[in-house]
Amino acid sequence: MIEVDFVLPDGSRERVYGREGYSLMEVAVRAGIAGIRAECGGACACATCHVAIAPEWADRVGPPHLAEDMLLDSLERTQTSRLACQVKLKAVLDGLEVRVPE
Repeated sequence: MIEVDFVLPDGSRERVYGREGYSLMEVAVRAGIAGIRAECGGACACATCHVAIAPEWADRVGPPHLAEDMLLDSLERTQTSRLACQVKLKAVLDGLEVRVPE
């Protein structure tokens, strides 16, 4: 299992575990992480699963693809913004930290 720490807007943390190949959005929704609405169900169409990857993890997670990048442009994004539906869990992401924006 891959460990992911979600940092909520109030500074609290929720640690969840997911299997390799699942998306951050899938594990967040299953765990009931507040702020991850995932209205499109992971189709990269709504940006309601926006998260900010902790800077020290950004290189391992990688950059957004073009369609994701265009959706992120409609938000108040950070340099490490990603859509959780587009980040697939893999072994090198064990211990990943992501922030859920307000």
